[in-house]
Amino acid sequence: MTEPTTTGRGRVLSAVFHDLRAVDGALYAAVAATPTPTLDRALRRLSHAADHSKISLAITAALALGGKRPRRAALAGVGAIAVASASANLLGKRLVRRARPDREAARVTVDRHVPMPTSASFPSGHTASAVAFATAVGVILPPAAVPLGALASAVGYSRVHTGVHYPGDVAAGAVLGIASAALALTVATAPLPAPLTALRVRWPRPAR
Repeated sequence: MTEPTTTGRGRVLSAVFHDLRAVDGALYAAVAATPTPTLDRALRRLSHAADHSKISLAITAALALGGKRPRRAALAGVGAIAVASASANLLGKRLVRRARPDREAARVTVDRHVPMPTSASFPSGHTASAVAFATAVGVILPPAAVPLGALASAVGYSRVHTGVHYPGDVAAGAVLGIASAALALTVATAPLPAPLTALRVRWPRPAR
Protein backbone atom coordinates (compact mmCIF):
# COMPACT_ATOMS: atom_id res chain seq x y z
CA MET A 1 0.00 0.00 0.00
CA THR A 2 2.89 2.36 0.71
CA GLU A 3 4.45 2.22 -2.74
CA PRO A 4 1.30 3.22 -4.70
CA THR A 5 0.66 6.06 -2.26
CA THR A 6 4.20 7.36 -2.67
CA THR A 7 3.96 7.05 -6.43
CA GLY A 8 0.65 8.87 -6.42
CA ARG A 9 2.06 11.73 -4.39
CA GLY A 10 5.03 11.94 -6.73
CA ARG A 11 2.70 12.23 -9.69
CA VAL A 12 0.70 14.97 -8.02
CA LEU A 13 3.84 16.94 -7.18
CA SER A 14 5.11 16.48 -10.71
CA ALA A 15 1.82 17.75 -12.10
CA VAL A 16 1.87 20.76 -9.77
CA PHE A 17 5.43 21.68 -10.78
CA HIS A 18 4.47 21.27 -14.43
CA ASP A 19 1.56 23.68 -13.98
CA LEU A 20 3.74 26.17 -12.11
CA ARG A 21 6.32 26.08 -14.88
CA ALA A 22 3.54 26.67 -17.40
CA VAL A 23 2.31 29.72 -15.49
CA ASP A 24 5.88 30.95 -15.12
CA GLY A 25 6.47 30.64 -18.85
CA ALA A 26 3.17 32.34 -19.65
CA LEU A 27 4.01 35.31 -17.43
CA TYR A 28 7.43 35.60 -19.06
CA ALA A 29 5.85 35.51 -22.52
CA ALA A 30 3.26 38.12 -21.52
CA VAL A 31 5.96 40.54 -20.34
CA ALA A 32 7.95 39.92 -23.51
CA ALA A 33 4.91 40.55 -25.72
CA THR A 34 3.83 43.77 -24.00
CA PRO A 35 5.16 46.86 -25.83
CA THR A 36 6.77 49.28 -23.35
CA PRO A 37 9.10 51.50 -25.40
CA THR A 38 9.25 54.18 -22.70
CA LEU A 39 10.38 51.72 -20.02
CA ASP A 40 12.66 49.52 -22.10
CA ARG A 41 15.79 51.66 -22.01
CA ALA A 42 15.42 52.66 -18.34
CA LEU A 43 14.93 49.07 -17.16
CA ARG A 44 17.81 47.85 -19.31
CA ARG A 45 20.09 50.43 -17.70
CA LEU A 46 18.82 49.54 -14.23
CA SER A 47 19.43 45.84 -14.82
CA HIS A 48 22.94 46.55 -16.03
CA ALA A 49 23.66 48.91 -13.12
CA ALA A 50 22.65 46.18 -10.68
CA ASP A 51 25.41 43.87 -11.93
CA HIS A 52 27.71 42.87 -9.05
CA SER A 53 25.45 44.87 -6.68
CA LYS A 54 26.95 48.15 -7.90
CA ILE A 55 23.87 50.16 -6.88
CA SER A 56 23.74 48.69 -3.40
CA LEU A 57 27.46 49.20 -2.87
CA ALA A 58 27.15 52.85 -3.94
CA ILE A 59 24.39 53.30 -1.37
CA THR A 60 26.60 51.54 1.18
CA ALA A 61 29.35 54.10 0.56
CA ALA A 62 26.88 56.93 1.13
CA LEU A 63 25.61 55.36 4.35
CA ALA A 64 29.16 54.89 5.59
CA LEU A 65 29.55 58.67 5.58
CA GLY A 66 26.66 59.03 8.03
CA GLY A 67 26.47 58.45 11.75
CA LYS A 68 26.77 55.28 13.77
CA ARG A 69 23.37 53.88 12.84
CA PRO A 70 23.77 54.35 9.04
CA ARG A 71 27.20 52.75 9.24
CA ARG A 72 25.74 49.80 11.11
CA ALA A 73 23.03 49.52 8.46
CA ALA A 74 25.66 49.62 5.71
CA LEU A 75 27.63 46.84 7.37
CA ALA A 76 24.52 44.67 7.74
CA GLY A 77 23.58 45.36 4.14
CA VAL A 78 26.96 44.27 2.82
CA GLY A 79 26.82 41.15 4.97
CA ALA A 80 23.36 40.34 3.61
CA ILE A 81 24.59 40.75 0.02
CA ALA A 82 27.48 38.38 0.71
CA VAL A 83 25.17 35.72 2.12
CA ALA A 84 22.61 36.13 -0.69
CA SER A 85 25.20 36.06 -3.45
CA ALA A 86 26.90 32.96 -2.10
CA SER A 87 23.60 31.18 -1.53
CA ALA A 88 22.27 31.98 -5.00
CA ASN A 89 25.40 31.37 -7.05
CA LEU A 90 27.18 28.63 -5.13
CA LEU A 91 24.15 26.70 -3.91
CA GLY A 92 20.87 27.50 -5.65
CA LYS A 93 22.07 27.66 -9.24
CA ARG A 94 24.19 24.51 -8.89
CA LEU A 95 21.37 22.52 -7.33
CA VAL A 96 18.55 23.48 -9.70
CA ARG A 97 20.44 24.17 -12.95
CA ARG A 98 17.46 25.71 -14.70
CA ALA A 99 18.17 26.84 -18.26
CA ARG A 100 17.88 30.51 -19.11
CA PRO A 101 14.79 31.64 -21.04
CA ASP A 102 14.87 31.51 -24.83
CA ARG A 103 14.77 35.26 -25.34
CA GLU A 104 14.78 35.03 -29.13
CA ALA A 105 11.88 32.57 -29.21
CA ALA A 106 9.89 34.87 -26.92
CA ARG A 107 10.71 37.77 -29.25
CA VAL A 108 12.01 40.05 -26.53
CA THR A 109 12.74 43.32 -28.31
CA VAL A 110 16.40 44.12 -28.79
CA ASP A 111 15.95 47.46 -27.02
CA ARG A 112 15.61 45.51 -23.77
CA HIS A 113 18.62 43.26 -24.19
CA VAL A 114 21.39 42.98 -21.63
CA PRO A 115 24.10 40.31 -21.90
CA MET A 116 22.60 36.88 -21.27
CA PRO A 117 24.44 35.31 -18.30
CA THR A 118 25.98 31.88 -18.76
CA SER A 119 24.99 30.74 -15.26
CA ALA A 120 21.80 28.86 -14.42
CA SER A 121 18.58 30.84 -14.26
CA PHE A 122 17.22 29.80 -10.84
CA PRO A 123 17.28 31.76 -8.58
CA SER A 124 17.89 35.35 -9.62
CA GLY A 125 21.12 36.47 -7.97
CA HIS A 126 20.47 40.14 -8.78
CA THR A 127 17.12 39.97 -7.00
CA ALA A 128 18.47 38.01 -4.03
CA SER A 129 21.24 40.54 -3.41
CA ALA A 130 19.03 43.60 -3.94
CA VAL A 131 16.28 42.30 -1.63
CA ALA A 132 18.81 41.17 0.98
CA PHE A 133 20.40 44.62 1.05
CA ALA A 134 17.06 46.46 1.16
CA THR A 135 15.74 44.24 3.94
CA ALA A 136 18.83 44.42 6.14
CA VAL A 137 19.26 48.17 5.79
CA GLY A 138 15.53 48.79 6.14
CA VAL A 139 15.35 46.97 9.45
CA ILE A 140 18.09 49.13 10.95
CA LEU A 141 17.06 52.33 9.12
CA PRO A 142 13.25 52.19 8.78
CA PRO A 143 12.98 55.41 6.69
CA ALA A 144 15.09 53.70 4.02
CA ALA A 145 12.90 50.58 3.87
CA VAL A 146 10.33 51.83 1.35
CA PRO A 147 12.68 53.42 -1.21
CA LEU A 148 15.15 50.54 -1.03
CA GLY A 149 12.32 48.02 -1.25
CA ALA A 150 10.96 49.77 -4.34
CA LEU A 151 14.43 49.78 -5.88
CA ALA A 152 14.89 46.06 -5.18
CA SER A 153 11.48 45.32 -6.73
CA ALA A 154 12.43 47.31 -9.83
CA VAL A 155 15.73 45.43 -10.11
CA GLY A 156 13.90 42.11 -9.86
CA TYR A 157 11.34 43.07 -12.49
CA SER A 158 14.06 44.41 -14.79
CA ARG A 159 15.55 40.92 -14.96
CA VAL A 160 12.29 39.57 -16.38
CA HIS A 161 11.76 42.63 -18.59
CA THR A 162 15.18 42.23 -20.17
CA GLY A 163 14.47 38.56 -20.79
CA VAL A 164 17.21 36.93 -18.71
CA HIS A 165 15.00 35.45 -15.97
CA TYR A 166 11.60 33.87 -15.51
CA PRO A 167 9.29 35.48 -12.90
CA GLY A 168 9.70 32.37 -10.74
CA ASP A 169 13.46 32.91 -10.64
CA VAL A 170 12.88 36.43 -9.33
CA ALA A 171 10.33 35.29 -6.74
CA ALA A 172 12.76 32.67 -5.46
CA GLY A 173 15.54 35.26 -5.38
CA ALA A 174 13.37 37.56 -3.28
CA VAL A 175 12.66 34.81 -0.74
CA LEU A 176 16.35 33.96 -0.61
CA GLY A 177 17.19 37.64 -0.14
CA ILE A 178 14.87 37.98 2.85
CA ALA A 179 16.33 34.85 4.44
CA SER A 180 19.88 36.11 3.82
CA ALA A 181 19.07 39.44 5.43
CA ALA A 182 17.60 37.68 8.47
CA LEU A 183 20.78 35.66 8.86
CA ALA A 184 23.02 38.72 8.43
CA LEU A 185 20.99 40.70 10.95
CA THR A 186 21.14 37.84 13.45
CA VAL A 187 24.92 37.76 13.18
CA ALA A 188 25.19 41.56 13.32
CA THR A 189 23.10 41.83 16.48
CA ALA A 190 24.70 38.86 18.27
CA PRO A 191 26.61 39.82 21.42
CA LEU A 192 30.33 40.07 20.87
CA PRO A 193 32.78 38.10 23.04
CA ALA A 194 34.38 40.01 25.88
CA PRO A 195 37.33 42.09 24.63
CA LEU A 196 40.78 40.94 25.52
CA THR A 197 41.26 44.01 27.67
CA ALA A 198 38.68 42.61 30.06
CA LEU A 199 41.16 39.91 30.98
CA ARG A 200 43.25 42.62 32.63
CA VAL A 201 46.56 41.16 31.52
CA ARG A 202 49.34 42.63 33.63
CA TRP A 203 52.52 43.41 31.70
CA PRO A 204 55.79 43.46 33.65
CA ARG A 205 56.99 46.91 34.47
CA PRO A 206 60.31 47.91 32.92
CA ALA A 207 63.27 47.90 35.32
CA ARG A 208 64.43 51.27 36.56
